Amino acid sequence: MMRSMFSAVSGLRNHQTMMDVLASNIANVNTFGYKSERTTFKDALYQTLQGASGPVAGGVGGTNARQIGLGMNLNSVDQIMTQGTTQSTGVVTDLMINGDGFFRVAGTGATWGGVGGNDMTSVGGELYTRAGNFSFDSAGHLVTTGGNYVLGTLASTGNVGRLQVNPATTAAINVDAAGVITSVDAAGVATVIGTVSLAKFANPSGLERTGGNLYRESNNSGAAVNGNPAGAAGHGSVTPGALEMSNVDLALEFTNMIIAQRGFQANSRAISTSDDMLQELVNLKR
Repeated sequence: MMRSMFSAVSGLRNHQTMMDVLASNIANVNTFGYKSERTTFKDALYQTLQGASGPVAGGVGGTNARQIGLGMNLNSVDQIMTQGTTQSTGVVTDLMINGDGFFRVAGTGATWGGVGGNDMTSVGGELYTRAGNFSFDSAGHLVTTGGNYVLGTLASTGNVGRLQVNPATTAAINVDAAGVITSVDAAGVATVIGTVSLAKFANPSGLERTGGNLYRESNNSGAAVNGNPAGAAGHGSVTPGALEMSNVDLALEFTNMIIAQRGFQANSRAISTSDDMLQELVNLKR
């Protein structure tokens, strides 16, 4: 069979992967905190017909190698971690990070104890998110839409744990740019509950997605650097009553969709042309 067919097949396969990534980006254009992805390619192995030769003294000059490419491979699927646009909601439990960092949320295996039973005693697989559409559950804990506890520094103990208000006495909630959550009772008495905790990474693009707007630490993301919003460690500030929208650029995605379609079409044409050439070869003997 002709090498061109197998080269074109690799092009078809990887342009399909590119289209899969583009479709996922477009599907998540309205997903809070979603970070878009991009696909890059690299050339594949080469068949060397003749190696390079150096010049011969008193003879001929050097010649370049003669190599035929065998197609292309998927190089990477990169996460683009740029800031998304702001959507004002007016909901006090909606939080947006302006700058670097991720909200820390507890994994399903975390355990709790200490005074009030909210100190985190075991991690259980800590997760991270940029989607700040939080709410309080029936016990007064601040949770994600999936029920994961949002972690912070507790005012009562100074330890990291789940943030909790008293549903029976809380009349209002306040959150400032430093992530400090304050509960106000019916008499107007304010009580600081704690401070939302953020995590930074040396390579945030290296985080692994787990679904549900959540990420987890990977071997290439670096260890989490935890801190308070707008603190000395360089974490971003928090905007209450707002959410970070997806950073998907539809104009760019549609342009890349055309590129992917034409690349797929061109590789299909290469297969058709190779087939025509093989047909001519078969028909030499009639």
